[in-house]
Amino acid sequence: MATLDISIVNSALPTIQGEIGASGTEGTWIATAYLVAEIVIIPMAAWLERMLGLRTFLLLAAALFTAFSVVCGLSTSLPMMIAGRIGQGFTGGAMIPTAQTIIAQRLPPAQQPIGIAAFGVTAILGPVLGPLIGGWLTENISWHYAFFINVPICAVLVTLLLLGLRHEKSNLHLIREADWLGIVGLALGLGGLTVLLEDGQREQWFDSSLIRWMFVISLVGFGLLFWGQATAKRPIIKLKLLLDRQFGAVALMGMVLGMVLYGTSYAIPQFLATLADYNALQSGKVVLLSGLPSLFLMAIVPLLLRRVDIRLAVAGGLLIMGSSALLDSNLTAQSSGGDFTISQLMRGVGQILGMLFLSQAVVRSVPAEDAGDASGLFNAVRNLGGSFALAGISILQDKRLWYHSRRLEESLGANSQSVQDYVGSLTQAVGDQEAGLRLLSQQIQAEALVMTYNDIFWIMGVGTLVVLPLVLFLRPLPKDAGPAMVH
Repeated sequence: MATLDISIVNSALPTIQGEIGASGTEGTWIATAYLVAEIVIIPMAAWLERMLGLRTFLLLAAALFTAFSVVCGLSTSLPMMIAGRIGQGFTGGAMIPTAQTIIAQRLPPAQQPIGIAAFGVTAILGPVLGPLIGGWLTENISWHYAFFINVPICAVLVTLLLLGLRHEKSNLHLIREADWLGIVGLALGLGGLTVLLEDGQREQWFDSSLIRWMFVISLVGFGLLFWGQATAKRPIIKLKLLLDRQFGAVALMGMVLGMVLYGTSYAIPQFLATLADYNALQSGKVVLLSGLPSLFLMAIVPLLLRRVDIRLAVAGGLLIMGSSALLDSNLTAQSSGGDFTISQLMRGVGQILGMLFLSQAVVRSVPAEDAGDASGLFNAVRNLGGSFALAGISILQDKRLWYHSRRLEESLGANSQSVQDYVGSLTQAVGDQEAGLRLLSQQIQAEALVMTYNDIFWIMGVGTLVVLPLVLFLRPLPKDAGPAMVH
């Protein structure tokens, strides 16, 4: 449920936006709200699990996730949808690390590799299958059922939790030991920064009182977070781990890979819906392509970890991911889903090589007692990269669309004979000069939008290649080490 709902709205987003009255740039909030909430809750999952007990915590998270899913499915406005998505992100993000806890604690050592592989397949297939399932439900039933589908899944999950996990005593006294400054600071800092980035361009940045307030809130939030780092016995996020050379490099590469993964899975369905007139199901099938090589490679994960040097694997993953994004930066107004086939297959390979080996480096680059904190921090920065990507796409869509439209209009001189002949042919085709000029304007907007998406993919591609030298900071994995548990 948790990994599926990261991306289940992506292919259905144009339909959802139309029904709840959200613009294209406002629609990014539907995806971003989930990611930001996940970033805040993932580092808190271990503490919540200790405080409530594993079964109680998971039962509560599953029930609330389903309730917020119903809120999303019943949404009639953007604020209602965003509130539901934030609730989904908080409760879904809490379930992801606890799935790993069950594998580590409940399975005997001989069965743990199977559990790890099953978890890996789920973690990869969720975001990949999301657009396809969301698209199919949107086209054949209704977009609302992209959220209502969680109700029967939750019923099965709750039954399995009640049967499979024993009740554990809660430790409510841990509430007093929590890093409340860090918790509040993390929520305010990331929330304020996300609003600032998402709405800054639309609100003319610091000309808007909303953006000025968000800037202040984010500053206060990050100030509280750093205060908690200095004063708390156990900070909510151990930021000092970023000072380690290897872990800092891993975190930065993970953030960039998160930007490409979440950015492309959002941008491709939007491009196909807007310019190729694809419906939600058709867009979902294109996104699904990246999961095919991922599934194949997951079957040989233990072999890859034993035989392939981590520096070569991560470098290869980054190179493939960056090249796949650059491949998508040469789109035209006639491009369709077939033009994404090669880049999507490349992305599936790059995702496994990059994320799989980086996730192993996370645990191996810090002392054993810090492995849990390192895993939470890595997940947070990866999702933060996705959040930055969605905010960046929103900004670029506004700025570059305007820029390319003006440049194209400037290149079409009103006194040019070729322009006059072209307008004349359009007028003759539609039977009215005003309609002909409108058609020309639509063509300019379409070409400007293609150029904008090309800019978006180019920036993601170049950004990935820029961090490529960081692989030199990585140290080889121990030859006899098994797969480490990290999402």
